[in-house]
Amino acid sequence: MKGDLTRGPVMRSMLLFALPMIAGNLLQQCYNIADTLIVGKFLGANALAAVGSAFTLMTFLTSILLGLCMGSGAAFSIRFGQRDEEGLKERICTSFLLIGAITLLLNVAVFLLVDEILAFLRVPQEVWSMMREYLLVIFYGITATFLYNYFACLLRAVGNSVTSLLFLAVSSVLNIGLDLFFVLVLQRGVAGAAEATVISQYVSGIGIAVYTWLRCPQLRVQRRHFRVRWSCVREITNFSLLTCVQQSVMNLGILMVQGLVNSFGPSVMAAFAAAVKIDAFAYMPVQDFGNAFSTFIAQNYGARKKERMQAGLKGAVTAAFLFCVLVSLIIWIFARQLMTLFIDAGETQIIAEGVRYLHIEGAFYCGIGCLFLLYGLYRAVGRPEMSVVLTVISLGTRVALAYLLSAIPAIGVVGIWWSVPIGWFLADAAGLGYYLLRKDRLFSWEQPLKE
Repeated sequence: MKGDLTRGPVMRSMLLFALPMIAGNLLQQCYNIADTLIVGKFLGANALAAVGSAFTLMTFLTSILLGLCMGSGAAFSIRFGQRDEEGLKERICTSFLLIGAITLLLNVAVFLLVDEILAFLRVPQEVWSMMREYLLVIFYGITATFLYNYFACLLRAVGNSVTSLLFLAVSSVLNIGLDLFFVLVLQRGVAGAAEATVISQYVSGIGIAVYTWLRCPQLRVQRRHFRVRWSCVREITNFSLLTCVQQSVMNLGILMVQGLVNSFGPSVMAAFAAAVKIDAFAYMPVQDFGNAFSTFIAQNYGARKKERMQAGLKGAVTAAFLFCVLVSLIIWIFARQLMTLFIDAGETQIIAEGVRYLHIEGAFYCGIGCLFLLYGLYRAVGRPEMSVVLTVISLGTRVALAYLLSAIPAIGVVGIWWSVPIGWFLADAAGLGYYLLRKDRLFSWEQPLKE
């Protein structure tokens, strides 16, 4: 069966499945970076601060939808591994309706509360109007974000990680071209950068939805699949809501840190905006590898292949560790050169702060790599509540330490940067401890999924 991760060489299957996901999200980071590059170079430091802070907010909103879609994807993978086609289609219908309704409510809420959101983020007056202008356009893309992530997670759940890459590639190229056209030719400012992103998002979101309907008849639902079965609703809710909570808590913590960063003024905001883009680009591959690992484990969990799951876990840990060590070295060595891609070389204060951030975060990517694997493992074996616990530990520590340390004059903003790796390693310790204590039960089927 195409996309079947329950057969074949373990690491080869996992890596071949992961590579398109990694390439796809690197492309997505490329067009996020394109926004930052164009805005930073052509519209100035205040515009960069506005778009960077808005990006953190949009990442939080997207994480709600992404968490719901990823949770549903775990349920889809298990049903696919069980060869339960009817059960799979029922869950497709249930999750689409639930997440679609949440998307609609979220979209209405952010439009109504835009000024309150800006106040919560402590946006400086110099940046307020530009950020508000950017957000009022970018919010129109929330529905497109839902469509793309839902169908990408659905296709990945059944082993197809290539299609989402293709649609994302088209969207990325289109976004960069439209960015240049709207900002440089039409002189649309930050609103133009947002318009380019929204148009590109709808191209990928609608495109992948149409592709799935036309080219994947095994996933095409019929009227009988729209019946309400509470066992199905409970299963989807269990996977989706807890994964959503995990993603949301993680990004809410980041959003709270963004508000703290904003309080240090536009220069620190601009440094953070550029450095975070570099940071995300650096560890995004291991995050996607963790998601691919999760699908691999979920399919084999559904097929009850314990030895294959254990082999996949060992191989994934080794691969993630080697990658993180390599990327840490690259970021440490080239931090200054990477910052000057976004910031004019004359902005020495902004560049210095960004380099300091990258030297601290970049040295500890093994911590976040381990955490992504733990998230994927617990989601795949039906323990998404553990992912929530680990996220609360990681982000709770990060937020608490960021506010405590930055309030000490001798430490200041650098306390925000150090709070991140400390949070990663505390969560890793908790996740690994739980695994060692409960690994026999994690890989058992004492409570198999039933109708």
